[in-house]
Amino acid sequence: MEKQKTKQRILDTALELFSTQGFEATSIAQIADAVGVRKASLYSHFDSKQDILDRLIDSIMEGYSKHSVRSLADSMDDELDPDGVVRLVTEQIRNAIHDAHVSRARKMLTIEQYRNPQLAELMTRRSYTDVLVFAETLMERLVSKGRLKPLDTKLMAAQFALPISVWMSLCDREPEREDEAFDLIERHIRQFFEVYGADE
Repeated sequence: MEKQKTKQRILDTALELFSTQGFEATSIAQIADAVGVRKASLYSHFDSKQDILDRLIDSIMEGYSKHSVRSLADSMDDELDPDGVVRLVTEQIRNAIHDAHVSRARKMLTIEQYRNPQLAELMTRRSYTDVLVFAETLMERLVSKGRLKPLDTKLMAAQFALPISVWMSLCDREPEREDEAFDLIERHIRQFFEVYGADE
């Protein structure tokens, strides 16, 4: 049990360091010092720094699959008015911003996307591909239920989701502007319904 706790502390600490310094700039010695274990002890849990990163990626993928934007698709039928969509989107974003593990993982991916092809691919999937899949699924449902005009749902998804991604990134960089970002997100969603809403 103690071994598992130490292993998890190593992973948590490594993620914190990778999310602020980057993977390359963080040494095994720094991780061991921050955890409060000897370097040799750390190697009894992980083979290498890459092994730690690989385990973190597994953990990130598992966390994303539990809270994936794709998993929200099934709960959308009750969220098909502007208030419901505002609630659905803002709850998802608040979780992503305030969950320490999710936030650190996203920051690590942001730093490492230009140095590590595996993390670049994961970053594209998490911050672009899956976001647009969710948004297009939402647009298709809103169109099929007669809430939005039957236009190009792929383009509508991009117009809906990409500004929200920018405001979410703003919250990561400047947390003091969170209220401003969420106000803009809500206004954006409501105006989206005004512009694309189906004629009654």
